[in-house]
Amino acid sequence: MLEVWEYRSAYKEPEDFDDFWTSTLAQARQFPLDVKVTPVETHLVTVDVFDVTYPGFGGHPIRAWLRLPKQRNGKLPAVVQFHGYSSGRGAAVEDLLWSSAGYAHLFMDVRGQGGDWAGGDTPDPVGSGPAYPGFLTRGIENRDEYFYRRVYTDAVRAVDTLRHFDFVDPERVAVIGNSQGAGIALATAGLVPDIAAGHFQAPFLADIQQSTRTVRTFPYEEITKYLAIHRNSVDRVWRTLAYFDAIAFARRAQAPAWFSAGQLDDVVPAQAVFGAYHEYWGPKQLRLWEHNGHEAGGAEDLAIALSAFAELLHPGRPTETRNS
Repeated sequence: MLEVWEYRSAYKEPEDFDDFWTSTLAQARQFPLDVKVTPVETHLVTVDVFDVTYPGFGGHPIRAWLRLPKQRNGKLPAVVQFHGYSSGRGAAVEDLLWSSAGYAHLFMDVRGQGGDWAGGDTPDPVGSGPAYPGFLTRGIENRDEYFYRRVYTDAVRAVDTLRHFDFVDPERVAVIGNSQGAGIALATAGLVPDIAAGHFQAPFLADIQQSTRTVRTFPYEEITKYLAIHRNSVDRVWRTLAYFDAIAFARRAQAPAWFSAGQLDDVVPAQAVFGAYHEYWGPKQLRLWEHNGHEAGGAEDLAIALSAFAELLHPGRPTETRNS
């Protein structure tokens, strides 16, 4: 176990990493933040649910659920959540934890996904060249066309959207996720350095090249299968992925953060989580669950995040609402 705690990644970021992402986000923010909010009838007693659509990468419409505590006064702390690989935002009555704890909770639907255990509603109107089935290799030979360029931008715009609402305190917005969701949250923390907190459970998309070489499970196996056929594309693929590795974003993130990893995880290697953790710029803690796999502590880990966020973000202690 000591060995994994001491792990340091060999990842090197591109020299123009910041320029690439500054330009990408500037292009996205040229589109007006035209947010559509529709109340959803759920018969829930303590939580209000809204169907939200906002402009993401390229101005494309991105769907999300917004859940609010029914009893609220003033401006609330808020959480933006991102889901796992190939899943979706699910149903309106799911994922009630954070709104029940007193937060405004925006659950982003990752474009083009939603075919696995939870459904999604956001298409990806951008095509790509040849790819292995899945999402990791879509546009993988060109950084401008890569799938996660759009997803990470959608995630930043989700934070912009949540801060857009008068009932949210823009200084108390956190990002959270598990697996792919944690990787997206970590990227968002690096791209929006003034967020208030982050919770990253078994973050996927960290130390990507080494992880691909380490595990023989999906989703990383998609990259392996792609390169097994596109043998002359190896250098181009790693050059592209260098712009999307969570380690680079961790180096720019400043918010207090809680990481977790499963020692027995065969999807996201524990050493990859440590690779990102050691590079994380802001205050940080990491819990290694020795006997767990990809669930990385599950509900017990969420309880740690709830407690930490309560001390930091103070749900139930709203600030004054500004005049509309």
